[in-house]
Amino acid sequence: MDHLAELEARSIHILREARANFRRLAMLWSVGKDSTVLLWLARKAFLGEVPFPLVHIDTSFKIPEMIRYRDQLTAEWKLDMIWARNDAALASKRTFPDGAVDRLTCCRLLKTDALKQALSGAGERHRFNHDTHRYEIEAAPEPFTGVIVGLRADEEGSRSKERYFSPRGTDAGWDIGEQPPEFWNQYNTEFAPGTHVRIHPLLDWTEANVWEYIARESIPVVPLYFDDGTGRRYRSLGCAPCTNPVESSATSAEEIVVELTRGKFARVAERAGRAQDLEDGGGLETLRRGGYM
Repeated sequence: MDHLAELEARSIHILREARANFRRLAMLWSVGKDSTVLLWLARKAFLGEVPFPLVHIDTSFKIPEMIRYRDQLTAEWKLDMIWARNDAALASKRTFPDGAVDRLTCCRLLKTDALKQALSGAGERHRFNHDTHRYEIEAAPEPFTGVIVGLRADEEGSRSKERYFSPRGTDAGWDIGEQPPEFWNQYNTEFAPGTHVRIHPLLDWTEANVWEYIARESIPVVPLYFDDGTGRRYRSLGCAPCTNPVESSATSAEEIVVELTRGKFARVAERAGRAQDLEDGGGLETLRRGGYM
């Protein structure tokens, strides 16, 4: 097998292990390139179906094209789609765009807190109804104990300390010193009842691997990743007020691979356009210890 085939096989194996060992399982879908590749792999792993819900955290500040893409693919692929939001923080205007808090506090409120509420079942969740093509409030939402995340070790410093199966403590807190060893592709899937576990099938993929796979598989991604004629595109997607495009004329996944491997972005950090990263000297580790993706 070539390197991409090996990565694909390992990720599919981890997805199947997760499915076999966690009854209350969900997958986070940010609708970015990594989580969309993960979604594609899940469909491969389970013969075209995704046998667990997808969870999207909607901050209300996402770029509109991202939400349109999410809902289009949800309908086309018959996905079990849930979105959640921290309406209390939004209603009180405790956000960075409203000038009330800094970017990292805004991330904690609109992403981390909303995610923890959604996964625990404490927060309001909206589930897509394929009959009406509308989102409806989910009654008595069940907590999820296993959560699949499209996280890569090369993307940002704190993510390189993760494991494929990573247990979280109380309130989804991440204790780096308590990560289980994983040797020779032996993954620990046995945890105390009720333990919240994050599962990372893309851990060993690189940004270039992701785009090589998108090119090979013809995976549909948000058009924002490609130059639309302005000489700019997005390399990493997030909230509109905190995410900036980069100068690039790439209009295809193949051209992006060239930029990443021997072009202008070969030595430029992927999240250089994410303003919250620039404000956090810990490389988002503080947020992630508190339950961030």
